[in-house]
Amino acid sequence: MATEPKIILLAHGSSDRRWCETFEALAEPTLKAVPGAVVAYMELAEPSMEQVVAEAAAGGCRSFTVLPLFLAAGRHLRKDVPAMIADMEAAHGVEIELAPPVGENPELGLAIRDVVTQALARQPA
Repeated sequence: MATEPKIILLAHGSSDRRWCETFEALAEPTLKAVPGAVVAYMELAEPSMEQVVAEAAAGGCRSFTVLPLFLAAGRHLRKDVPAMIADMEAAHGVEIELAPPVGENPELGLAIRDVVTQALARQPA
């Protein structure tokens, strides 16, 4: 019986498999390091957030944290995802916390700085 909280790394989703593979590669270090972490998609790809929650709830998991792999909170994170979460909480008898999007974390700004610095270092003088 799965009782530990499940971490859902939520990406928007795309019908282009290459797009999904990019997010799955970004999530790989987290998936390896954090027990219960999984990538799910809001739409257009699988597994959906609903599929992940339903399966985990059937296995006994009652607590989830959704970490959006979004740069900012737009309409999806202000309206669509909270409505989806409310529906899943009611349907599966679970609690789901919606964390701020990853883009609001200042650490991401530092990572972008490092990527830019590396790119500049590769440019010919």
